[in-house]
Amino acid sequence: MIDETSITKAIVETSVKHFLDNLHVDVAIAGGGPSGLVAAKYLAESGIKVALFEKKLSLGGGMWGGGMMYPTIVVQEEAKPILDDFDIKSEKSEGQYVASSIEAVAKLVSGASDAGASLFNGMMIEDVMMRENRVAGFVLNWSTVEIAGLPVDPLTIEAKYCIDATGHPLEVCKVVEKKTGKLKTPSGKIEGEKSMWAERSEKLVVENTKEVYPGLYVTGMAANAVFGSPRMGPIFGGMLMSGKKASEMIIQELKTND
Repeated sequence: MIDETSITKAIVETSVKHFLDNLHVDVAIAGGGPSGLVAAKYLAESGIKVALFEKKLSLGGGMWGGGMMYPTIVVQEEAKPILDDFDIKSEKSEGQYVASSIEAVAKLVSGASDAGASLFNGMMIEDVMMRENRVAGFVLNWSTVEIAGLPVDPLTIEAKYCIDATGHPLEVCKVVEKKTGKLKTPSGKIEGEKSMWAERSEKLVVENTKEVYPGLYVTGMAANAVFGSPRMGPIFGGMLMSGKKASEMIIQELKTND
């Protein structure tokens, strides 16, 4: 017999337990696009407790749309091993690799989840927790609360390290800049995203993946936006490599500080 209240109880109990289990994590990631999902997988595979928060219902960021809604993405040679790690099929074309954007997103999400990362959707980062001039967690609310403009107080989760993987909007870094007035950029401020230049952008997105404030790393398109580099368009190799680099840097930090 199917009972509606038992369905409700199962959903609420399971979801609340999942959230409570992630009040204290090693790494909290804002944004479920390709760089955030890649970082989540490699962190979780290393035995690190990681939770990822995506404000939309669907994870995957801009990868879903491929190039102008042609459901295909391009990845350069250097990033091909990451496709293989996620078992994403690809074929060589014009000296690069092409893959289905739909399959890529599905397997990025699956890969992060299977590795043990906790994934949350419909949650936005409203603010950050600060402890002694260090980002120490996220202040969360439902995305629908923001959309409706409701005066609802948020909740918090604590993390040893946080990652801004929110892409073009740069949502976490904007909060930190506003509250502290200082980021680890040449000007101390958000430099702003420049016009598309794929060749430069793909290299710079990896170079720009770094700590921008104590306890806060930036990855993916957010990294280029904060450091004033160009956008890259529908080539995603740099995004994938950026996520992996962020995970490697934080893994090393955790090992050093333990």
